[in-house]
Amino acid sequence: MKYKSVIFDLDGTLLNTLEDIASSLNTVLRKMGMETYSTGAYRYFVGSGAEEMVARVLPPEKHEKKLIAECVEAFQMEYRRNWNLKTRPYGGVPEMLRALSDNGVRMSILSNKPHEFTVLSVRQYFPGYDFEVVLGQREGIPLKPDPVGALEIARHLDIPAGEFIFIGDTGVDMETAVRAGMYPLGVLWGFRPEEELVKSGAVETIIRPIDVLKFVK
Repeated sequence: MKYKSVIFDLDGTLLNTLEDIASSLNTVLRKMGMETYSTGAYRYFVGSGAEEMVARVLPPEKHEKKLIAECVEAFQMEYRRNWNLKTRPYGGVPEMLRALSDNGVRMSILSNKPHEFTVLSVRQYFPGYDFEVVLGQREGIPLKPDPVGALEIARHLDIPAGEFIFIGDTGVDMETAVRAGMYPLGVLWGFRPEEELVKSGAVETIIRPIDVLKFVK
């Protein structure tokens, strides 16, 4: 089946945000006298929202709700100052988006990144590209892999869920696609290995952004 509707994850799929995220949270950890981590380690901390990321970097004895909330707030303040210092689109992503747009493919974004930063990122790095719906983490709305956000996009566009490709770089994205009844397509240039994507439901994986074109009308 060829598709005319695509939902993209953002971090690790369209944008390489890892350095700015790692730098911001490491700054918070350093100020609190805690262990910091390499940028590469953050590949396995991100993907499930800011609160879960903070919980993953804190030692088990520090897993207190109050401390996690304080760290999340501090991280968001730091990230607000530094979110676009080193973040860039992955190579080939702008060309892929242009090709999809030229072929009439309807595009949206669903991220576990806070909604404010999701919208800011899309405005800065993808101006002129026609994303019909852009959703990040919002109060009262469950994060991926809960399919509610993906299904909200499908309803908004008035397109059956089964006519979407859901494209992402983590097991969370693939599980979201499966639970929403969408086609799970994993990308291998992002944060997680192919094994995780396949285990979580990816039907296929691709190594270059332009390879998405094989799956659309």
